[in-house]
Amino acid sequence: MDIGSEKKGAVTVLKPKGPLVHGDADALKQSLLEAVVSNLGRVVLDASAIPYVDSRGLEVLEEVSDELSQSGQALKLCGSTETLREVLNIADLAPMFEYYEDVNSALRSFL
Repeated sequence: MDIGSEKKGAVTVLKPKGPLVHGDADALKQSLLEAVVSNLGRVVLDASAIPYVDSRGLEVLEEVSDELSQSGQALKLCGSTETLREVLNIADLAPMFEYYEDVNSALRSFL
């Protein structure tokens, strides 16, 4: 999995490309947590290039969301595919995240 990172003002946008599965999930978690610490929680996960997610991928998203919730924030997902949202709904994890159509709308949510 390739994890792109881009600074947009005070916000870091991470865009992983490929399935969020066991072998790559911990790398994404590390990248997300580093961005959370360095940007005071101002992080957006662009999920538009994640075709599917396994149980470890779900755990990572939940763990990062839990970390953010300790400071009253939520993990912001944008561009999530229908498959990803369905899996989050089935796993009853969907309420843990804020959803946005695209990166720009997610960025505006920090204003």
